[in-house]
Amino acid sequence: MAAAQGRSSDGADGMDDAKDSAQAEGRTGTGAPPAFRAAVDALRSARLRPQIEVEPTPAPQRLAPFAYALEAAVVDGDEDLADGRLVLLHDPAGHDAWQGTFRLVTLVRAELEPEMAADPLLPEVCWSWLTGALQARGLTYGEPSGTVTRASSHYFGGLSARPAASQIEIRASWTPREGLGGVPDTAAHLTSWCDLLAQVGGLPPAGPGDASVVTLPQRRGPQSR
Repeated sequence: MAAAQGRSSDGADGMDDAKDSAQAEGRTGTGAPPAFRAAVDALRSARLRPQIEVEPTPAPQRLAPFAYALEAAVVDGDEDLADGRLVLLHDPAGHDAWQGTFRLVTLVRAELEPEMAADPLLPEVCWSWLTGALQARGLTYGEPSGTVTRASSHYFGGLSARPAASQIEIRASWTPREGLGGVPDTAAHLTSWCDLLAQVGGLPPAGPGDASVVTLPQRRGPQSR
């Protein structure tokens, strides 16, 4: 697989509501609850496999009282194999739909090889990659929901020289189990999410020595997409 071309509107659970980064950063400052600050600190300190490049990005403003967002890409040389966004939401009063006070929301995208795009079981397989990545690290979560979308593009006229392309897009959300002090293990959830990104991007499973990259921010300059 290769990374999906362009930046589509991130509508997973309202992810297209992102505002400027100054507003987003202000929602993780001293006015935020201790549980949320601890969850964000864990995201910032997570150590990930070298092929995953991650950086903070503006967070949605209208989904929850507090939010923090990251974007990531699976990089092989100068090529992005997959990309995505992960958003941590927090409502100290709780949320009936979440069945908790925290929620993780994600968007993952990649281009598909033609033979993979034609597989009728692809959506089910992609959803199982998400749930399998969480389960593989022993994470407990609730209220999962999402969509897997497969799209094809065909080019005509002045663009007819371009080959047809297919993309996969996973939009999902789940409620992480809260641990000591009401804080979920967000670092482990981020690591599992990066496992999903790597799998969608076509990388082999991470080995014992792969969790060795520096902490955030680590994203290089803009990549060609």
